[in-house]
Amino acid sequence: MCLAIPARVVSFEDDTRQTVKVEVAGVRRRVHVGLLDGPLAVGDWVLVHVGFAISRLDEREAARTLEFLAELGAPFEQELEEMGRGEQ
Repeated sequence: MCLAIPARVVSFEDDTRQTVKVEVAGVRRRVHVGLLDGPLAVGDWVLVHVGFAISRLDEREAARTLEFLAELGAPFEQELEEMGRGEQ
């Protein structure tokens, strides 16, 4: 299953490649942010799907979405595991 998951930007990795490091539930991963308009800041929330930030979220929406995903149980845990395997 491929879920889009809210993640918080924790650092900037490579301006040339437009990548940042994000974190969700203790899992960190480098993602591409070239699809987003405007600048990002550490602490911003983005919706991540297959290694790309596809939209921005406010903190409240991110929390609500993560709560819902946690209720899914196994599919969310599997997605986090796969996300962690993709860490570079």
